[in-house]
Amino acid sequence: MRFLNFDLKNLKGDFFGGLTSTVVGLPIALAFGVASGMGALAGLYGAIAVGFFASMFGGTRSQISGPTGSMTVLMAAIVVTHAENFTQAIIIILMAGAIQILLGVFRIGRFVSYTPYSVVSGFMSGVGVIIMVVQTLPFLGWAVVEGGPVGAINAWPEALRNFDPKAALAIGAVSLAVAVALPERARKYVPPPLAALAVGTLLATAWLRGTPVIGEVPTGLPQIQWPAWSPALLIGSIAPAITLALLGSIDSLLTSLVADAMTRTHHNPNRELIGQGIGNFAAGLIGGVPGAGSTPGTVVNLRAGGSSGLSGMLRSGLLLALVMGLGKYVSVIPHAALAGILLKVGWDIVDWRFMKRLHKVRREHLIVMVLTLGLTVFVDLVTAVAFGLIAAGFASALQFERLELDSVVSVPLLDQTFFGITGTDVDDDPFSAHVGLVRLHGTFTVASATRLVKVISLDVQEHEVVILDFTDTHYVDDSAALVIEQLIDTALDEGTDCIVTGLDSDAAATLEALNVLERIPSAQIVASVDDAQPIAAGLLGFKGGVIVAGRI
Repeated sequence: MRFLNFDLKNLKGDFFGGLTSTVVGLPIALAFGVASGMGALAGLYGAIAVGFFASMFGGTRSQISGPTGSMTVLMAAIVVTHAENFTQAIIIILMAGAIQILLGVFRIGRFVSYTPYSVVSGFMSGVGVIIMVVQTLPFLGWAVVEGGPVGAINAWPEALRNFDPKAALAIGAVSLAVAVALPERARKYVPPPLAALAVGTLLATAWLRGTPVIGEVPTGLPQIQWPAWSPALLIGSIAPAITLALLGSIDSLLTSLVADAMTRTHHNPNRELIGQGIGNFAAGLIGGVPGAGSTPGTVVNLRAGGSSGLSGMLRSGLLLALVMGLGKYVSVIPHAALAGILLKVGWDIVDWRFMKRLHKVRREHLIVMVLTLGLTVFVDLVTAVAFGLIAAGFASALQFERLELDSVVSVPLLDQTFFGITGTDVDDDPFSAHVGLVRLHGTFTVASATRLVKVISLDVQEHEVVILDFTDTHYVDDSAALVIEQLIDTALDEGTDCIVTGLDSDAAATLEALNVLERIPSAQIVASVDDAQPIAAGLLGFKGGVIVAGRI
């Protein structure tokens, strides 16, 4: 089928890609399930459902999907602050999946790529910090507290006062050390997260017993459960569902860009959103953690030879087979071992590449990044993304303002040059200029609209005739067009005649649609500055002298 995202041309590579990404994704799915507040099994269910359907229907052939750090952090916040019960949490996941499908159907996917990197970097780094801060408590043998990173920080004093450094810390430290320092030779055969999980679990079962563990996990096929709902419950779920959908979309499409860079291919963003939406909707139906495109899983899949959606589907099948009989083995995994793995995951999520360049980043971009990071950690993910995008918009507007205003040419046209007449024909001033030229190059938007009037209006008032030349104007938005109308009105009200030239440009459509030139007589709308010359002479009453063609 054309819409299904797999083929059998690279069966061997896809098999090894699916197998390798399964080994890497198993401990991370368990850890994210616990961190989300929905349970370890929910993490596996999410990896199975999102991974399978996103690989089958998505628009990125080699992408591996499942629970991710950012989606887990947001889901944990939703469970604590928005979901009054588990049923509402499931409804939020179902609605988020449906929203993602609609985003793909209405072709919104490509706009996600317009998110400024400073916002993405701040958000990613904030998520990494949240994961590390929250996991400090289970790393020390304490349970995760409510309130996210702020709650964890508030619990630090008590945790340190009653600190018992024997079992949990040792397991967590060893697991973290294995995840960080596993030799390269060993990495070829065993992924670091799996090695860390095995070593940490072995310590907990053989020597350092009595530490908190995951506990009994039910096994068997996931059951489809359609939650009971009410209009009030749906309305209360809209805001977090939209946030979850947007975050999952951004997360997935950024991972798609990574896959494109590695494979030198191009993904279909709208299809990818449809696939991710179907996957998250399916995850909600079976009580799984929502997910998105996973950069680590995708990279591992590609390096192992995976090249189509078949590898992701095989991965989900392998995880499902493990779930069927995995419960008794998963139950003994210590929380401290998962915390050690997640500390490494959180560290890797932080955008260190951008962090190293902070001293070279423009000030406005630095402010956006720091603002997004701070709000992500200390407020919530929704506020962080919203304010980050707003701040980035202001920063971009300032830059556009400078660029657009630099493209404005406002010059006086000397009478003796423009009309070819001497000072004695008009007055005794050889530098008299009754006509001014305002030439607008390039693009003009709301970014420069206000300053445009202030910059040009003073020049316009110094002349009796002003020529507005749009020959090289490529685009004018509604705000800039209305400002131009204001400029024309001001000039006419003060007795300055206006001539418009160059309306064959792309900007003409906006000016004509808004009737910006309504007060200018049709005879004063001409093709070029040369054509404006005799009209300006007539408006000024210049009869003496020889008029010659002037060029600017």
